[in-house]
Amino acid sequence: MTLKKALSHARGILAEHDIEDAPLEAELLLRHALKIDRTQLYLDLDRELSPQPEEIFWQLVERRLGGEPTAYITGRREFYGLDFYVDPHTLIPRPESELLMETALKLDKDHPLSTIADIGTGCGAIAISLALELPGVKIYATDISAAALEVASINCQKHGVADRVHLLQGDMLEPLPELVDLIIANLPYVRQAELAPTSFEPLIALDGGADGTESIAKLCRQAQSKLSARGNLLLEIGQGQGVVVTTLLHGLFPNGEIEVVPDLGSIERMVSLNLSKDKVAG
Repeated sequence: MTLKKALSHARGILAEHDIEDAPLEAELLLRHALKIDRTQLYLDLDRELSPQPEEIFWQLVERRLGGEPTAYITGRREFYGLDFYVDPHTLIPRPESELLMETALKLDKDHPLSTIADIGTGCGAIAISLALELPGVKIYATDISAAALEVASINCQKHGVADRVHLLQGDMLEPLPELVDLIIANLPYVRQAELAPTSFEPLIALDGGADGTESIAKLCRQAQSKLSARGNLLLEIGQGQGVVVTTLLHGLFPNGEIEVVPDLGSIERMVSLNLSKDKVAG
């Protein structure tokens, strides 16, 4: 069987099992089995797939059919054009979280930032991407999970930013040693009733409580004592959570400018807070 035939067959099987992006996932699994990049794969499409790599490839396909995410199978996920190591201790970075990145970079362009805190950093994708884009900014990255921070540390070393991304273990903002100009967070926001019972991703990174906003609300309250006077807060949210989160922020920061921003699918995806001089109620 040629690589081309194996790829086509795997795409069909994955599609039959309602795997989203079946063509891409089949390609990623085949490349992982062969340990080659995309260019090499497409240069070699007509060569025969030897027995051992073929066996490995179909084992990977079986794992995917069993529900295991491709990112965990391969140990890799792309975010903001960068390659990150991931494992089951961390949430898999999603493309929609790039909205946080784009907004943060725009904020820095309008009013240069000196300190940023990425809360619930997981594999470190957001913090590291920001460090590479904003080399003059001090970046803190916190997570309550020591295992997640180990993954983030690997990625910091991989991308050469270990000296500028300060990894801190603790509950959200509590470990921060100073006020910051920007807090950016993709916290758990899945409602408990909607959690998949067989999810391979860590529950702690998904479970947002009864209405999905428990962790977000806790962070908003902590932000009162951790944001600089002209600070900003960027929060990724779930569908339908905009009103709850903005109402909370209006109560905590009555002089702040608050906006709900949709993603490319027109789904509420991010809440932004920009502070005026009087940042805290009372």
